[in-house]
Amino acid sequence: MIELDGHLTPEDAEAIALRGTRVALAPSARAKVEASHRALQAILARGEPVYGVNTGFGALSTVRIPDGELTQLQRNIVLSHATGVGAPLPVEAVRGMLLFRLNSFLQGASGVRPELVELLAGMLNAGVHPIVPEQGSVGSSGDLVPLAHLALPLLGEGRAQIGGEELPGGEALRQAGLAPLPALAPKEGLALLNGTAYMLSLLFLAWTYGWRALRGALGIAALSFQALRGRLEALDPRIHALRPHPGQAQVASWLRELLEGNALADSHRGDVQDPYSLRCLPQILGPVLETLWAVEGRLRAEMNAATDNPLILPDGGGTALAGGNFHGEILALAGEWLAVALAELGASCERRLSLLLTGETRGLPPFLSPRPGTNSGLMLLQYTAAALAAENKVLAHPAAVDSIPTSGGKEDHNAMGGTSAWKALRIAENVLAQVALEGVAARWAAALAGEEDLSPATRPVYAVLADLVPPPGEDACLGEAIAGVRAALREGRIAPHGL
Repeated sequence: MIELDGHLTPEDAEAIALRGTRVALAPSARAKVEASHRALQAILARGEPVYGVNTGFGALSTVRIPDGELTQLQRNIVLSHATGVGAPLPVEAVRGMLLFRLNSFLQGASGVRPELVELLAGMLNAGVHPIVPEQGSVGSSGDLVPLAHLALPLLGEGRAQIGGEELPGGEALRQAGLAPLPALAPKEGLALLNGTAYMLSLLFLAWTYGWRALRGALGIAALSFQALRGRLEALDPRIHALRPHPGQAQVASWLRELLEGNALADSHRGDVQDPYSLRCLPQILGPVLETLWAVEGRLRAEMNAATDNPLILPDGGGTALAGGNFHGEILALAGEWLAVALAELGASCERRLSLLLTGETRGLPPFLSPRPGTNSGLMLLQYTAAALAAENKVLAHPAAVDSIPTSGGKEDHNAMGGTSAWKALRIAENVLAQVALEGVAARWAAALAGEEDLSPATRPVYAVLADLVPPPGEDACLGEAIAGVRAALREGRIAPHGL
C-alpha cells in the first residue's frame, strides 16, 4: 500500500502503474482537496464568471451558463470530447493516467470533491481500467480526448476492463463494488479532461523501459565486449577525465567494473583500435544515461503538478486563476529528446550484433554457427535489428516542432506532446527488442569464446541469458528465446548487480 499525499516518486509510480500496488489517500491530501472544493463553492456563490465552470469551453468561453445547467455542462464535456480512435492503450498506461490525474487533484488546486478522488483511487485498487484509444491528443488544453475516455466510466458510460474482461463502464465499476458518480459537480468534468496525464503516462513508461533497456544493454554489451576480445584501453579513466561529461564517465566506470577479472579482453592482436560500437561505448551510452537523468527531472515535476485550468485556490476566500498548466510543451520536448536517445541506444546494439556475427578475425565463427554453410546461424537477428533501427529513425522525427490550431483558433499553439510521448514509447519497446537480439547473440558468442573466462560481474547476466536461450548448435526457431529475453528486459530482470 502506498499512501498518496501529492508527493509522488517515480519508484511509487512504477509500483502502482506496472505492479498494481494499492493506494490510499493521505488525510492531509484529502484536506487540501476539500479546501479547494469549498473555495470553488464560495466563488460560485459570489456569482463570479469562471472559465469552464459557468462559461462554455474553448472558443465558447464567452457564453455564460445558467446555474441550473452547470452539472449538465460538466457531463456534456466528457461525452462530447470522447472522440479518440486507434488501438486501446495497454493497462499499465491507463493505470498511469488514473494515478497521475489523481495525484494532480491531490495538489489541492482543482476544485473537485473528495468523492471524485476516492473513486479514482478505488478504480486503481480494484483494477478497473477504462478503455482509452491511443490517438486523439494534441498535447494542449490537456490531453482532452484520451482523458475524456478515461473519465467516461466514472459517469457509468464508456467501457472498462476488469479481470481481463471488457465491460460497459458502469458494469465494470459495479463488479468492483464501486458506483458511478450520480452527477459531476461544477468544474469536475473539465478537471478530469484538462490535464497532461496521457502524455505523462506514456512518457513515464518510455522512460522506465528506457532505463531497463540501458541497464540490460550495459550488461549485454559487456558480454559482447569480452566475446569480441575488446581493448580495455578505451575505458581508461584518464581518457574520460579529459572530457568530463558525467554520463560518459559513469558508463566507463560501470564497464570497468563489469569487465574486471575477465580473461578475454585485450587478447585480440589484429588491430590497435576497436570499432566505435565497442571503443566508444561510454561516449555513445553516456549521453543516453544523461538524457534519462534529465527526463527524470521533468517527470518528477510533472507528476506532482496541478495541470488543469482554471486553478482554484483557497486563499482570499477563494481565487480562480486562469492559466495554461495543461500545455504539454515541456513533455513534448522531453519525449523527443528521449526518443532520439533511445533510438541511438538501439542503433548501437544493432552494430555490436553485426560485429558478433562477423567476428571471424576475433575467433568467432561466421554468424556464430558451429557449422556455417549448412546452417545460417544467427544471421537473421541482424535483419530484425536493422528493421527496428529503420523504424526508430522514422519515429524519432520530432512531432513537437509542429502545431495545428484547434477550437476555432482560440488554442492557437498546441504542443503535440501526445504524439511525442507515443513515439517515445514505441521506440522504447523497439529498443527492448534490439537489446534482446544482441543478448541472444552475446549468449552464443560468450559460449563459443569460453564462458569460463567471463568476468565475475557479467556471469549473472550470462546465466539469465543461458537459461532463456539454447546453446550454440544447429539451426532452430529462436522466436521463443528472443521473446523470453525481451520480456525479461522489459521486466527489469536482466541487469548487472548495482546498476
